[in-house]
Amino acid sequence: MSRSTLYATMDEMISATEIAGRPLSDLIIEIQDLYLDDDKPWVIGFSGGKDSTTILSLIYIAIEKLELKQRHKHIYVISSDTLVETPMVVDMIEDVVNAINEKAKTNKLPMSAHQVHPKMDQTFWTNLLGKGYPAPTQNFRWCTERMKIDPVSEFILDKVTRFGEVVVVLGARSDESASRAQVIAKHKIDGSSLSRHSSLPGAFTYMPIEDWSFDDVWMYLLGAPAPWGGDHFELFDLYKDSSAGECPLVIDTKTPSCGNSRFGCWTCTVVTKDRAMEGLIDSGETWLQELKDFRDQLFHSTLPENKDKYRNYKRRTGKVQYARKNLDSEATEVKTIPGPYWMERRQIWLKELLTIEKKLRDSGKDITLIHPDELYAIRREWMYDPNEPDWADTAPKIYREVYGKDLDWADQDAGSFSQSDAEILSSLGAEFDVPSELVMKLLDLEQAMDGLSRRKGLYKKIDSLLKQDWGSYEDIREKMVNHKHQHSLDKNIDKGYDERLGELAAELESLN
Repeated sequence: MSRSTLYATMDEMISATEIAGRPLSDLIIEIQDLYLDDDKPWVIGFSGGKDSTTILSLIYIAIEKLELKQRHKHIYVISSDTLVETPMVVDMIEDVVNAINEKAKTNKLPMSAHQVHPKMDQTFWTNLLGKGYPAPTQNFRWCTERMKIDPVSEFILDKVTRFGEVVVVLGARSDESASRAQVIAKHKIDGSSLSRHSSLPGAFTYMPIEDWSFDDVWMYLLGAPAPWGGDHFELFDLYKDSSAGECPLVIDTKTPSCGNSRFGCWTCTVVTKDRAMEGLIDSGETWLQELKDFRDQLFHSTLPENKDKYRNYKRRTGKVQYARKNLDSEATEVKTIPGPYWMERRQIWLKELLTIEKKLRDSGKDITLIHPDELYAIRREWMYDPNEPDWADTAPKIYREVYGKDLDWADQDAGSFSQSDAEILSSLGAEFDVPSELVMKLLDLEQAMDGLSRRKGLYKKIDSLLKQDWGSYEDIREKMVNHKHQHSLDKNIDKGYDERLGELAAELESLN
């Protein structure tokens, strides 16, 4: 569609347009009727993409056409910012959010736009760099629930608590996929435009453009100005010459990965290649190359042949976990299930990430790749890491190396021990054949319990630490093999004892 098809006004477009075999004016009336039907407030899911922009525009226009006294209930526009969104999309979404809030006041619309974020202990970088979680994959997609579903669900459930029920308006379309069409049809309420939400009690969903096609959406968006000001050509330019799909607001685990969407996370490793990022680079956004290279590093670490290089042989529980595969009746192959990323690897990546961020800022781009609150959370995770406690307090040093200054690092966040203490323990541990990490964790525990009038559970916590797997992988593996061998011997001894008892019992019975 060319830009010459732009109508002079939205009213002109509405009166002259038919979409999906239905006059656009008829859909506007449906939205108004559904809005006036009850007191349930509406929550519009806005991801910044074409579909969610379309429903936001339609509802804005429909409510604006109502009389002031009819605008009786609030409409919340909710946008989820994971803090690792594709950078150029972040500003565009913020511009729309700000325009909605400003224009809604001017037009006396009961509408407000809000952005939700994951909690700081659940962000991508706090989990990956702080806790050492492996980069997400199809089999371990830990990011979606923590970063997208939970913040949105919390917002919606807050409104359910306040108002009893809400209507969540989504830009889902049946022609996006067969599975999406099935999900839409499954929860439909007979005789109503609403569906029951699959997992949020008290929430209903409304999908005004479920029958629209891809071309229908663009015909609408490029047909008239945006009701809150401006137009949709910047949005069109982001989609132009791209096979990237939509990234809808995520409110359940059935939503597919947004890794191929320009409105997804730039860190997404669920897909093999980030074709959306590649498309943006090819179209002139060459500064994204460093972000793509960093993302590719994360993806590289998820490949089976690289896991042992990047990840600890112990889980965050402090135990080595084995996956046994029976080869035959007598032999068993034992493989280690890798745990979190090695502390050294996390430190390397943090420095690289900050270096990229500083370089972009120095080039004039107002961009934040990792937030200070995330750095504070990462620092704490490192200092109390279950396997490799960072007594050297490395996070502030890395930041200082890159930026040449300090953040407001709280003194109380630092432990009582230092790098020199760790070096002394390492030396003594080697001398007395005691894992220095075990002693460090015991000292951390003592410090945490110090000053408490009741130190309930102390011995249980000490016992838990002592039962973890300490020492090198070779030492731990040797203990496992010896334990297995001893267990086999004990089992054979017990079997022989039982057999002998059976023989004696049979002899006794024959004598009788």
